[in-house]
Amino acid sequence: MTMNKGTPLVEMRDISISFGGIKAVDHVSIDLHPGEVVGLLGHNGAGKSTLIKCLSGAYQKDTGEIYVNGERAEINNPRDARNYNIETIYQTLALADNLDAASNLFLGRELVTAAGFVDDAQMEAETRKIMARLNPNFRKFNVPVSALSGGQRQSVAIARAVYFNAKILIMDEPTAALGPQETQMVAELIQELKRQGLGIFLIEHDIHAVMDLCDRAVVMKNGQRVGTVNVDEVTDDDILGMIIMGKKPAKAY
Repeated sequence: MTMNKGTPLVEMRDISISFGGIKAVDHVSIDLHPGEVVGLLGHNGAGKSTLIKCLSGAYQKDTGEIYVNGERAEINNPRDARNYNIETIYQTLALADNLDAASNLFLGRELVTAAGFVDDAQMEAETRKIMARLNPNFRKFNVPVSALSGGQRQSVAIARAVYFNAKILIMDEPTAALGPQETQMVAELIQELKRQGLGIFLIEHDIHAVMDLCDRAVVMKNGQRVGTVNVDEVTDDDILGMIIMGKKPAKAY
């Protein structure tokens, strides 16, 4: 695999985060390039979610710096993250179950007519347009999202992020509760997002998902980065050794 060159979308440099005197993230540096999926692996408590929540604005770093498109970024809350085109897709999706796809996509940012009324027709047209880019098989535009499958719900959440100009996606175990068919749907969405030049941080426990979906894997243990590897240059056993024993990879990036 040819490594990405040029300015990363995101650089997190020497990040440390503590809670009550306990260091949850200890001087960790990672980066992400356009059109790349980077998986974060490790046991519960390894620090991967804490690290990435610093990027989403949910947590605050104690030390270190964040750069977006080569410029230093101050991210103190989720609104700041969105201003830097960073969106988070959580395992438990923040969707209004009683509303349809279009209403969820524009929730809080509804399109209106010249007279000031909510423009349902235009919102549905825009939703169909973005879905045609991301998931051409999506057909259930006029039903509550509670009636959608897990993969279809993920499609709505991702479409919302992409429509409002996300360039960096944080995906928190997006296939954890899905069956094989729905998992494949999300995998195809991720591949399409890559083709469109987005960068994705994928938080995972499943090594196989990382090996299938990611370009690089970052393994963390006890709040520290064990190493970053190209997934096509390592085996499952190599990754397990990094996770369980903290074994440094033979070739790291």
